[in-house]
Amino acid sequence: MTIVKLVRISLFLCIFLSCSKNSDIKTQEEVSDKKVDVFKINVDRTGLSESEGIIKTSHGNITFKFYPKKAPNTVARLIQLIQSGFYDGLGFHRVIPNFVVQTGDPIGTGNGGSGKKIQAEFNNISHVAGTMAMARTLTDENSADSQFYIALTALPHLDGKYTVFGQVVDGLDILKKIKAGDKIISIEYLE
Repeated sequence: MTIVKLVRISLFLCIFLSCSKNSDIKTQEEVSDKKVDVFKINVDRTGLSESEGIIKTSHGNITFKFYPKKAPNTVARLIQLIQSGFYDGLGFHRVIPNFVVQTGDPIGTGNGGSGKKIQAEFNNISHVAGTMAMARTLTDENSADSQFYIALTALPHLDGKYTVFGQVVDGLDILKKIKAGDKIISIEYLE
Protein backbone atom coordinates (compact mmCIF):
# COMPACT_ATOMS: atom_id res chain seq x y z
CA MET A 1 0.00 0.00 0.00
CA THR A 2 2.83 2.40 0.83
CA ILE A 3 4.45 1.87 -2.57
CA VAL A 4 1.16 2.69 -4.31
CA LYS A 5 0.89 5.93 -2.32
CA LEU A 6 4.47 6.87 -3.18
CA VAL A 7 3.85 6.21 -6.87
CA ARG A 8 0.69 8.34 -6.80
CA ILE A 9 2.44 11.18 -4.97
CA SER A 10 5.39 11.00 -7.38
CA LEU A 11 3.07 11.03 -10.38
CA PHE A 12 1.14 14.00 -8.96
CA LEU A 13 4.35 15.95 -8.31
CA CYS A 14 5.67 15.25 -11.83
CA ILE A 15 2.45 16.48 -13.41
CA PHE A 16 2.22 19.49 -11.08
CA LEU A 17 5.82 20.58 -11.63
CA SER A 18 5.65 20.15 -15.39
CA CYS A 19 2.65 22.50 -15.50
CA SER A 20 4.27 25.19 -13.39
CA LYS A 21 6.64 26.67 -15.96
CA ASN A 22 8.03 29.99 -14.74
CA SER A 23 6.73 32.38 -17.39
CA ASP A 24 8.54 35.31 -15.76
CA ILE A 25 11.91 34.12 -17.04
CA LYS A 26 12.60 35.66 -20.43
CA THR A 27 15.04 34.14 -22.87
CA GLN A 28 16.96 35.22 -25.96
CA GLU A 29 14.28 33.65 -28.15
CA GLU A 30 11.75 36.14 -26.80
CA VAL A 31 13.90 39.18 -27.61
CA SER A 32 13.62 40.82 -31.01
CA ASP A 33 16.73 40.83 -33.15
CA LYS A 34 15.37 43.87 -35.00
CA LYS A 35 18.33 46.05 -35.91
CA VAL A 36 18.60 49.35 -34.09
CA ASP A 37 20.55 52.08 -35.91
CA VAL A 38 21.95 54.04 -32.99
CA PHE A 39 23.80 56.37 -35.34
CA LYS A 40 20.44 57.88 -36.27
CA ILE A 41 19.83 58.85 -32.64
CA ASN A 42 20.32 62.60 -32.21
CA VAL A 43 22.63 63.62 -29.39
CA ASP A 44 23.25 66.84 -27.50
CA ARG A 45 26.64 68.51 -27.00
CA THR A 46 27.44 66.13 -24.09
CA GLY A 47 26.82 63.04 -26.22
CA LEU A 48 23.53 62.13 -24.53
CA SER A 49 20.59 61.14 -26.71
CA GLU A 50 17.80 63.65 -27.20
CA SER A 51 15.37 60.74 -26.86
CA GLU A 52 14.64 59.37 -23.40
CA GLY A 53 13.94 56.13 -21.63
CA ILE A 54 11.67 55.79 -18.62
CA ILE A 55 11.99 53.15 -15.92
CA LYS A 56 8.61 52.90 -14.19
CA THR A 57 8.67 51.68 -10.58
CA SER A 58 6.17 51.67 -7.72
CA HIS A 59 8.19 54.53 -6.19
CA GLY A 60 7.95 56.70 -9.32
CA ASN A 61 9.65 57.13 -12.68
CA ILE A 62 13.34 57.32 -13.49
CA THR A 63 14.14 59.11 -16.76
CA PHE A 64 17.42 58.43 -18.54
CA LYS A 65 19.24 59.11 -21.78
CA PHE A 66 21.72 56.99 -23.74
CA TYR A 67 25.30 57.60 -24.92
CA PRO A 68 24.84 56.06 -28.41
CA LYS A 69 28.18 57.26 -29.78
CA LYS A 70 30.19 56.01 -26.78
CA ALA A 71 28.60 52.55 -26.53
CA PRO A 72 26.74 51.91 -29.81
CA ASN A 73 26.45 48.11 -29.60
CA THR A 74 25.39 48.20 -25.97
CA VAL A 75 22.78 50.90 -26.59
CA ALA A 76 21.41 49.01 -29.61
CA ARG A 77 21.12 45.80 -27.59
CA LEU A 78 19.46 47.54 -24.64
CA ILE A 79 16.91 49.20 -26.93
CA GLN A 80 16.12 45.74 -28.35
CA LEU A 81 15.65 44.36 -24.83
CA ILE A 82 13.51 47.33 -23.77
CA GLN A 83 11.30 47.18 -26.87
CA SER A 84 10.75 43.44 -26.40
CA GLY A 85 9.59 44.00 -22.80
CA PHE A 86 12.52 42.02 -21.40
CA TYR A 87 12.89 44.21 -18.31
CA ASP A 88 9.18 44.52 -17.53
CA GLY A 89 8.48 42.91 -14.16
CA LEU A 90 12.13 42.20 -13.32
CA GLY A 91 13.36 42.95 -9.83
CA PHE A 92 16.24 45.00 -8.53
CA HIS A 93 18.27 42.06 -7.22
CA ARG A 94 21.24 44.07 -5.94
CA VAL A 95 20.82 47.27 -3.97
CA ILE A 96 23.76 48.66 -2.02
CA PRO A 97 23.14 52.07 -0.39
CA ASN A 98 25.59 54.77 -1.50
CA PHE A 99 26.85 52.45 -4.24
CA VAL A 100 24.50 50.96 -6.88
CA VAL A 101 21.09 49.53 -7.72
CA GLN A 102 21.24 46.65 -10.21
CA THR A 103 18.65 44.89 -12.36
CA GLY A 104 18.32 42.89 -15.56
CA ASP A 105 18.50 39.32 -14.23
CA PRO A 106 15.34 37.35 -15.07
CA ILE A 107 16.12 34.71 -12.44
CA GLY A 108 16.93 37.26 -9.75
CA THR A 109 20.16 35.75 -8.43
CA GLY A 110 22.66 37.99 -10.18
CA ASN A 111 23.69 35.15 -12.49
CA GLY A 112 21.00 35.37 -15.18
CA GLY A 113 20.69 37.25 -18.42
CA SER A 114 19.12 37.27 -21.87
CA GLY A 115 21.54 34.71 -23.26
CA LYS A 116 23.42 37.09 -25.55
CA LYS A 117 26.72 38.60 -24.42
CA ILE A 118 27.74 42.14 -25.39
CA GLN A 119 31.35 43.05 -26.16
CA ALA A 120 32.73 45.62 -23.73
CA GLU A 121 32.76 49.23 -24.93
CA PHE A 122 34.76 50.91 -22.20
CA ASN A 123 34.82 54.68 -22.56
CA ASN A 124 35.92 57.84 -20.78
CA ILE A 125 32.58 58.68 -19.16
CA SER A 126 32.95 59.14 -15.40
CA HIS A 127 30.75 57.37 -12.87
CA VAL A 128 28.68 60.09 -11.18
CA ALA A 129 25.32 59.79 -9.44
CA GLY A 130 22.90 58.39 -12.01
CA THR A 131 25.49 56.85 -14.34
CA MET A 132 24.15 53.68 -15.99
CA ALA A 133 26.60 50.92 -16.90
CA MET A 134 26.66 47.24 -17.77
CA ALA A 135 27.27 44.73 -15.01
CA ARG A 136 29.76 41.97 -15.78
CA THR A 137 31.86 39.36 -14.03
CA LEU A 138 35.17 40.46 -12.58
CA THR A 139 37.12 37.92 -14.62
CA ASP A 140 35.62 38.48 -18.10
CA GLU A 141 35.41 41.99 -19.53
CA ASN A 142 33.07 40.75 -22.27
CA SER A 143 30.56 39.00 -20.00
CA ALA A 144 27.93 41.78 -19.95
CA ASP A 145 24.47 40.63 -21.06
CA SER A 146 21.26 42.28 -19.84
CA GLN A 147 22.18 43.30 -16.30
CA PHE A 148 22.97 46.92 -15.64
CA TYR A 149 23.56 49.09 -12.62
CA ILE A 150 22.88 52.70 -11.78
CA ALA A 151 25.41 54.52 -9.61
CA LEU A 152 23.98 56.19 -6.52
CA THR A 153 27.05 58.38 -6.07
CA ALA A 154 30.37 59.13 -7.78
CA LEU A 155 32.35 55.89 -8.23
CA PRO A 156 35.67 56.91 -9.82
CA HIS A 157 37.25 53.51 -9.09
CA LEU A 158 34.87 52.00 -11.71
CA ASP A 159 35.75 54.50 -14.47
CA GLY A 160 37.03 52.81 -17.63
CA LYS A 161 36.32 49.32 -16.27
CA TYR A 162 32.62 48.99 -17.14
CA THR A 163 30.63 50.00 -20.22
CA VAL A 164 28.84 53.24 -19.38
CA PHE A 165 25.83 53.57 -21.69
CA GLY A 166 23.51 56.14 -20.12
CA GLN A 167 22.71 58.74 -17.50
CA VAL A 168 19.69 59.32 -15.29
CA VAL A 169 18.40 62.84 -15.99
CA ASP A 170 15.40 62.80 -13.64
CA GLY A 171 14.47 60.59 -10.70
CA LEU A 172 17.66 60.30 -8.66
CA ASP A 173 15.46 60.71 -5.58
CA ILE A 174 13.41 57.69 -6.75
CA LEU A 175 16.57 55.58 -7.10
CA LYS A 176 17.36 56.08 -3.43
CA LYS A 177 13.95 54.64 -2.45
CA ILE A 178 14.50 51.35 -4.28
CA LYS A 179 15.04 48.26 -2.14
CA ALA A 180 16.22 44.78 -3.12
CA GLY A 181 13.28 42.89 -4.56
CA ASP A 182 11.40 45.98 -5.81
CA LYS A 183 10.19 45.40 -9.35
CA ILE A 184 10.38 47.37 -12.56
CA ILE A 185 6.85 47.94 -13.81
CA SER A 186 8.16 48.65 -17.31
CA ILE A 187 10.91 50.39 -19.23
CA GLU A 188 9.94 52.47 -22.25
CA TYR A 189 12.16 54.02 -24.88
CA LEU A 190 10.65 57.19 -26.34
CA GLU A 191 12.24 57.74 -29.76
